[in-house]
Amino acid sequence: MKKRSNAISFETNVPLKEIMHYNPTTIAWGATVAKAAEKMCHDDVGSCIILKKNLPVGIVTEQDINCKVVAKDLKPGSVHVNDIMSTPLITVSADKTVGDAAHMMVKHHVRRLPVVDEDNKVIGILAVRDLLMVSNELNELLTDLIEINREDNVEPGLCNRCSQMSDDLKRVDNVMLCTLCREEENIT
Repeated sequence: MKKRSNAISFETNVPLKEIMHYNPTTIAWGATVAKAAEKMCHDDVGSCIILKKNLPVGIVTEQDINCKVVAKDLKPGSVHVNDIMSTPLITVSADKTVGDAAHMMVKHHVRRLPVVDEDNKVIGILAVRDLLMVSNELNELLTDLIEINREDNVEPGLCNRCSQMSDDLKRVDNVMLCTLCREEENIT
């Protein structure tokens, strides 16, 4: 297996507790799809975790409602969430990292992971969108750091302006310039 860079380790070792959404939308096993849809609309979310005796047993998403109820022209008030929920429910422990959660999502082909405590009680939820937001923020920071450090790097090679060999090339506006060309441009 390939050794990972520090940037990747940093990104994936973010504690799950720092990016998950607390108090996800839940509904009791046996409730109607209409009630679940109502709760999802009220909370402005795309899924609802199904609880049976206060423990998570499944999840219903907008796609489940569209494909399993609406597309079949069924009445949401007469269909129960336990009849259309995705089960078994894949959950992740709150003490895991973003990397652990991402690997679980890939392995199980899911886009949402309910987060549970040591008693298997739901305390949060993590969506692919949450992982992408963390990734994008870190990538922006890393890009900025690379740019800052790139300006200080000196490299050997051919100057892009005069085509002379130099061991003091610096990147200026995405062009590698030797000392003389930088002096002509008044760039030190």
